[in-house]
Amino acid sequence: MTRLPRFLAPAILTLALLTSIASAQNSAYTAYILRSPSLAQAEAACQTYGLTLVSTLRSPDTYLVEVSSAVPPEVLQSWVQHDPNVNNLQPDRQAKVPHGSLMNPYIPTLPVTDYVTDGHLVQLYGTSAWVGYAQQPAMYSTNAADALNHNITGTGIVAVIDTGIDAGNPVLAPVVVPGYDFTQNAPGYASDVEDLDQRTSGILHQRTSGILHGYQAVQLNAYATAILDSDTATALVGLPIPNDFGHGTMVAGLIHLVAPTAKIMPLKAFNADGTANTSDIVRAIYYAVDNGAKVINMSFGLPEFSVALMRAVDYATRNGVICIASVGNDGQNALVYPAAFGNVIGVASVGQQNQMSAFSNFGPDLVTIAAPGEGLVTTYPGNHYAAVWGTSFSSAIVSGAVIDMLSSQNVDPHIAVLLRVTDIRRAMSKATSCGTAGSLGAGCLDFDQAEQFLHGTNFPH
Repeated sequence: MTRLPRFLAPAILTLALLTSIASAQNSAYTAYILRSPSLAQAEAACQTYGLTLVSTLRSPDTYLVEVSSAVPPEVLQSWVQHDPNVNNLQPDRQAKVPHGSLMNPYIPTLPVTDYVTDGHLVQLYGTSAWVGYAQQPAMYSTNAADALNHNITGTGIVAVIDTGIDAGNPVLAPVVVPGYDFTQNAPGYASDVEDLDQRTSGILHQRTSGILHGYQAVQLNAYATAILDSDTATALVGLPIPNDFGHGTMVAGLIHLVAPTAKIMPLKAFNADGTANTSDIVRAIYYAVDNGAKVINMSFGLPEFSVALMRAVDYATRNGVICIASVGNDGQNALVYPAAFGNVIGVASVGQQNQMSAFSNFGPDLVTIAAPGEGLVTTYPGNHYAAVWGTSFSSAIVSGAVIDMLSSQNVDPHIAVLLRVTDIRRAMSKATSCGTAGSLGAGCLDFDQAEQFLHGTNFPH
């Protein structure tokens, strides 16, 4: 039964609220993120306003609470405005994997080029991988291939806040470490494979011998096309695959490509349909910092500013963790969070010729750097690959480059541990010119110039 607030609001507002509640006795509850000085004060606020304390997001001051959806948000905000027990109260809004408003901006029919569908196998740090994945143009346009040639391959953990990662994918298996599934509140190798029915999961993960004997392109959504062997593609006909299933695995594949010896931690805050609650993202950021991540990749966006999200990112920054986020795929000069935070590296997308992608958001207040985000080849759940488009994947390339920079043999290790996001942003400002009037931030990622800048930087001891 809906509980009435015990706090005496102004008479007119109370009357309106009582009328609303009377007509919505069976209404659902709305979640909010409450910041309060202590648990005791959070409990006091809950008692005052008829809130239910659901969980602690971050002790001692951040909590998830619920209240009847019959309570208008603006009324609740007016009540708590001057309450010392409430530092901040915000709706637990939904975040989404970025698709953008430009549906299928220009995803061509495969094969895009020979490299996408070149299924010959090469060795990639102890595993066999498609040459079309291991030697794709993005590795050369960003000079990331030079890093591998100089044995700069990444040391430390990159946390990926996403839909989860398929740790059974043979390319990723050696580097994926246990993380956490915030959608199920379960530690371990968080994956969205559990979001599939058993039949679909079994088909995707069966061992196939014909992967090099022809492929079939299966468009998944507006940004990704799975490259499946013909038997798998045929077996999946008519079976449901959630719209964003595999997004985290595809992001992880590009991080691994650029930084093949870095560890990757899956933090599953998103369901396979591409949706997440801000509260789970906030929990994931704190978890990443507290469990040793050096870099956090966030290939998602919220259109509205969030105090709770900002505080979590600030915590990461204070602890020397570099946060990297995609800027979104709406083709607009519009702020998207967390990319728009000043202590986050916001990544836009460019094509193979370093021209801004039609779908990429842009603007000097949003974008720090641009990286390839069109027709990239990456890992897909099971022993499969996908071709992808979007700023989600540009962000992954930059995350791999940053973990490489932090572990470069050319950078004094005593200096590397002192590097902060401001230092990485300065290094990335040594970029290849692209975009106009700062629309793509400093320009297009050039790993060589960024790494050389860090090598030549003098830090106070």
